[in-house]
Amino acid sequence: MAAPWRLLLALGLLALGTLPLSSAARAFFVFGDSLVDNGNNNYLATTARADTPPYGIDTPSHRATGRFSNGKNVPDIVSEYLGAEPTLPYLSPELHGERLMVGANFASAGIGILNDTGIQFANIIRITKQLEYFEQYQQRLSSLIGPEKTQRRVTEGLVLITLGGNDFVNNYYLVPFSLRSRQFALPDYVRYLVSEYKKILSRLHELGSRRVLVTGIGPLGCVPAELALRSRTGACDPELQRVPDLYNPQLMQLLSDLNTQYGSEVFVAVNAYKMHMDFITNPGAYGFITSRVACCGQGPYNGIGLCTILSNLCPNRNIYAFWDAFHPTEKANRIIVGQFMTGSEEYMSPMNLSSILAMDARA
Repeated sequence: MAAPWRLLLALGLLALGTLPLSSAARAFFVFGDSLVDNGNNNYLATTARADTPPYGIDTPSHRATGRFSNGKNVPDIVSEYLGAEPTLPYLSPELHGERLMVGANFASAGIGILNDTGIQFANIIRITKQLEYFEQYQQRLSSLIGPEKTQRRVTEGLVLITLGGNDFVNNYYLVPFSLRSRQFALPDYVRYLVSEYKKILSRLHELGSRRVLVTGIGPLGCVPAELALRSRTGACDPELQRVPDLYNPQLMQLLSDLNTQYGSEVFVAVNAYKMHMDFITNPGAYGFITSRVACCGQGPYNGIGLCTILSNLCPNRNIYAFWDAFHPTEKANRIIVGQFMTGSEEYMSPMNLSSILAMDARA
């Protein structure tokens, strides 16, 4: 890592416009589902996509980019804090040459920890394939800057991985008496998922990742889609709220065990549940008028079906916590990433992203 004076010099040169962004900022790699997909599904024959209006309505171009948001998503905002341009989707034809130095986004809406999650969406990039693409990415970068510099770029890079929610809403609870729910009682299913996640995270480490932010599962029973299906009063569904209660502590224990195994703080637990519940339980404190009704949608809580040009659309996205049936607005995403940066150990364990960046800059 750069010494502090080198970091300051790089930031100074960046401000003067004399240093490429990719050289000044650490590389950033993103894996996971629709919460972090920057548009990979645009290039696939799948129904899990966000490349039509009104998605992207609050981007500078007002165009749908494939992000499941009215504007920026969590990876975009993390990139801002890193002083980098947003990572491009790995499938984007623009991801070549100097832009490979920035990193890449491998995420794909609809996927889960398990390969049978999201089968209804057909052609999506399962997590095993995302990891294969990461290997391929490293080969591509190596042909550009050589193997040693590539290895350093990867090991010094930052990784964000967001998985797990779809394994419940688009698998276990997708239909009554689903195959997985007949196969496993919920506690056994959670244990199975965590054991499968261990293989994924271990593979990330094998591929060179040394700083990995791992998000837990958010309050699944409180999203507009589940309120529309399961709630008459607007209260969060207790059955789906069991999921994070069971899953998140086991995920945190797994990350702690892996860090002990590797002898360093490779994996950082991101408490997505608490980050979301803060504004779900007290929306007014964050400037929202509602954390139950989605901005874009139809039916109860605007939680039924897809967000399309024919949906109800709120005029002011800044006063809604949820953009569509499952995904936060850009404003909510900014609140979430604020906790990534400065949150206490209750939100980010064993340390927040500001601490990571400061510590790694001294290394």
